[in-house]
Amino acid sequence: MKITKEEVLHVAKLARLDVDEALIDKFAKQIGTILEYVDTLNQVDTEGVASTSHAISLTNAFREDNERDTFDKESALANAPEKEDGSFVVPKVIG
Repeated sequence: MKITKEEVLHVAKLARLDVDEALIDKFAKQIGTILEYVDTLNQVDTEGVASTSHAISLTNAFREDNERDTFDKESALANAPEKEDGSFVVPKVIG
C-alpha cells in the first residue's frame, strides 16, 4: 500500500510530532511496508478458528473476602514519618 507524504504529515500532525522533511519519504516507505505486511495477514484463512481475547488462557486469582481485624490508630501511625492529631501529615499536593 502506497503512503503519500501528505498522509505521513497528517498522521504526524495528529500525533503532534515534528517530522524532519528529509525523513518523510523514508517514513512513507516504512509505513507502506508495514501496511503491506498487515494486508498479507488479512489474507490468512481463519475459517473455523475460535475468537480469543487473550493470547494465553487466564484465570482470575480471586480470594475469599474474609473479614478480619484492622489496625488500631496507634499501630497504623507507628512508622509514619510525621503525624498530627491522630492523622498522617503529608506534603500539600494541590494548590
